[in-house]
Amino acid sequence: MNRKVTVVGGAGNVGATVARAVSQKELADVVIVDIAASKAAGVALDIYQSCAIGGSASRVTGVGVEGFAETANSDVVVITSGMPRKPGMSRDDLLNVNYKIMQDVTAEIVKHSPHCIIVPVANP
Repeated sequence: MNRKVTVVGGAGNVGATVARAVSQKELADVVIVDIAASKAAGVALDIYQSCAIGGSASRVTGVGVEGFAETANSDVVVITSGMPRKPGMSRDDLLNVNYKIMQDVTAEIVKHSPHCIIVPVANP
């Protein structure tokens, strides 16, 4: 497989669903990046092992945010990372927090995959 898709925030529900769909349809190899490194590795292993059942040869790996080098030369990067809204938090407050997360993640993505397509999935 020559194509690579990175899913940042891939240990969450949305990110894991994206990673699973891409790998099971054998669209690309997948790198899952998450602040919860061990959870990212576990989700990746679960998805990778299930690929054999569907006949997919996609490779799936999971790393923590210190492992962005693994994402190098990604064709597509899907960003699903962000903080959920907490009680009493306005949508503007959430926007400010998630904007900072998007800035940090995008800087890492561009450093390792400057020609990729970035697909942001965030609330708000």
